[in-house]
Amino acid sequence: MTVAIFLFSLLGAMALGMPIAFALLVCALALMVAQGSVDMTILSQKLIEGADSFPLLAIPFFILAGELMNAGGMSKRIVAFAMACVGHVRGGLGIVAVMAAVLMAAISGSAAADAAALGTLLIPMMRAANYDVPRSAGLIAAGSIIAPVMPPSVALIVFGVIANVSIGKLFIASIVPGLMMGLALLIAWLWVARRDKVAVMPRKSLRETLLATRNALWALFMPFGIVGGMKFGIFTPTEAAVAACAYAFIVGTCFYRELKLRHLYPLLVTAAKTTSVVVFLIASALVSAWLITTSSVPQQIAEMLEPFLDDPRLLMFMMMVLVIVVGTALDFAPTLLILTPVLMPIVKHAGIDPVYFGVLFIMNNAIGLITPPVGIVLNVLSGVAKISMGAIVKGVWPFLFAQTLVLLLLIIFPELVLVPLKWMF
Repeated sequence: MTVAIFLFSLLGAMALGMPIAFALLVCALALMVAQGSVDMTILSQKLIEGADSFPLLAIPFFILAGELMNAGGMSKRIVAFAMACVGHVRGGLGIVAVMAAVLMAAISGSAAADAAALGTLLIPMMRAANYDVPRSAGLIAAGSIIAPVMPPSVALIVFGVIANVSIGKLFIASIVPGLMMGLALLIAWLWVARRDKVAVMPRKSLRETLLATRNALWALFMPFGIVGGMKFGIFTPTEAAVAACAYAFIVGTCFYRELKLRHLYPLLVTAAKTTSVVVFLIASALVSAWLITTSSVPQQIAEMLEPFLDDPRLLMFMMMVLVIVVGTALDFAPTLLILTPVLMPIVKHAGIDPVYFGVLFIMNNAIGLITPPVGIVLNVLSGVAKISMGAIVKGVWPFLFAQTLVLLLLIIFPELVLVPLKWMF
């Protein structure tokens, strides 16, 4: 009965067009009514407690760091570096897209931002070189979803706060899966584009390649500085976000000289608006999480999954199937906020490593960004490439299959996620 109240109140509020944060609060209120103890004071206190978290400070700083990096010219220098390395190879612009997506994922942490940046830079070049535009847009869309998986990922921070899991461990554990996603895309692209008759970009001279590498060095150093700093205990993930902001500001103003003081105010406003939405969502989700726990919703769902509890791999597979199904109907944020408090008690009861589950859970949610009918990243690329939604859905299928195959591989071989974690910690 409690599960039915949870689902009906949440989905009903969302069906009425209510924003996700308010729908979560309505769900929490419905659960309080079901328990027979409606107390708005407790509801407001839990809402404040949800936002009162030190790890959450990483979110505004990483968001601001991403804004500073894009405004400071890091994105286009990364693309220029990739172009100098492999742009002359047949199908090279697709390889450039994958390389640039992986490098930018380790800098921005935002799928939509990466999709817009890469699409704006590469789609006109791919169209001029006679590449299949829907397939090219599908490749860029699939590459951009690496951003929520690789550090510094806001999604990993949100999951860490809600699930009470080490954000530093999530960052380290997500590196190999993120690189595997990039490799899978590269293989898929080379397979589907092998017979295309496209124009080949001229090979860059050694001098041009060295110049592009030198120009991109400041941007390329960024992810190594973040991960290395956490590995050697120089700073926590929250402090790493502050360091990323300072680094992006210095590089953009002093070295690339594209970031001007007049740009700071609109960038700060954009980062503040994004942060306010994200933090309010998290606070609302934590209120719902508390009431979901006290209402025994996880225990009831665990009873449904009881036949799979003795086999962690099979349980992980079933949970990932659930996330895929939900992800086709809901966007990244609501899926993450709704399912985390529901599934985490089951994960702990089954003895599954919470960090391992968190990485696969975020990866699965990221894949949902390129699954129709919602697919927010598909909508972004559809607008940037000026093609229909149907065309880009057709173009993304080979790459969606490749990313899903990586997810399945990590379910079968969890050591691929856990071994680097053991080495780093």
